[in-house]
Amino acid sequence: MAPRAGRVLITEEALRARVAELGRAIARDYAAQGPILVGVLQGAFVFMADLIRAIPIDLTTDFIGVSSYAGGTTSSGEVRLVSDLSMSIEGRQVLIVEDIVDTGFTLAYLKRNLEARHPARVRVCVLVDKVESRQVALELDYVGFTLPNVYVVGYGLDHDGLFRNLPYIAELDGG
Repeated sequence: MAPRAGRVLITEEALRARVAELGRAIARDYAAQGPILVGVLQGAFVFMADLIRAIPIDLTTDFIGVSSYAGGTTSSGEVRLVSDLSMSIEGRQVLIVEDIVDTGFTLAYLKRNLEARHPARVRVCVLVDKVESRQVALELDYVGFTLPNVYVVGYGLDHDGLFRNLPYIAELDGG
C-alpha cells in the first residue's frame, strides 16, 4: 500500500491557535532582544513562516539544513549538515525553530553546532515533541504539541518529500 495521510492528529485550527500562542510567548520573552530565528530545513519552513508572522517584535531569520533520515521513517542516528547559516550568530539571541523532535539526535547536534559559534544564548522552539522516542536529553523552551511515537506528516512534515503541503498534521498510513 502506498503511503498516505491517515488520521488527523492536529487540525488546521489547532495549529493556527497554538502558533499564535507561541508567537505571543516568544514576543514577551524576547521583547527587547531582537532574536534571530533559525529555521531547520526543510520541515520547519511552514511552521516558521506562520510563527514569525505571529511575533510582533523586531527579529531576523536564517535557515540551516541538517539530515538524519535519508528517506526512511526512522532516524539513522547520523546527523549531517547539508546547508549552513548565511550570517554570524555571535553575540546574538538565537531561537532554533524545529518541526519535530523525535530521538533528539538532530537537535542535540544542531544546538552544539550553534553554541560553538558563541551566540549570547540558544533556545529551542519545536512544533511537535515526541517524548516517547527521545534518546537524548534535551531542554525545549517552547513546545507546540506533544504526540505519541507515530510517524506524522503535514504542515511541513514529510515522508520522502510528500505531504508537506497538508494544512494539518496526520499519522502516516502505509509508510
